[in-house]
Amino acid sequence: MGFYTKEELKKIGFKSVGENVLISDKCSIYSPESIEIGSSVRIDDFCILSGNIKIGNYIHIAAYSALFGGAGIIMEDFSGLSARGLVYSVSDDYSGEFLTNPMIPEKYRGISKGKVIFKKHSLVGAGSIVLPGVILEEGTSVGANSLIIKSTQEWSIYAGSPAKKIKDRKKELLKLEEKFLKEEKR
Repeated sequence: MGFYTKEELKKIGFKSVGENVLISDKCSIYSPESIEIGSSVRIDDFCILSGNIKIGNYIHIAAYSALFGGAGIIMEDFSGLSARGLVYSVSDDYSGEFLTNPMIPEKYRGISKGKVIFKKHSLVGAGSIVLPGVILEEGTSVGANSLIIKSTQEWSIYAGSPAKKIKDRKKELLKLEEKFLKEEKR
């Protein structure tokens, strides 16, 4: 896996880029002027970043994932997206009441839009899909191959299609975060 150099990242034209950012040179990036990237971020091979995206600190986006941020996507610190994860902030209506696809004028399409937010310590498992308007509350963990159509409760674990809460998530990692951040400041 080859990563863009610091100089190459500057030339791409992101709205902002922090320190210690590793983005695969096989990543597709559209509208970089609308994308903000924090520090200690890694984005792996064959990912797609498109639209209004704000990525915080200490974030990993695994291979073959896509963030379609037409209505906005925010990933807060320590959140993550596993391999083949898809995040849509805009989607067509596939019910048959409307025409679909971006080549059709909007007046003929039933478009669903809504900012997607991954709050701090939210994780989405491999092969999962997050739909427009979903807020993954702090500490949400979503199992692999899940379809997230509704916002979650904080510090909960979800799985399934559609995703349902299966149990509470432990908060011990908050102590580790505090220790880690103290050590980082040294």
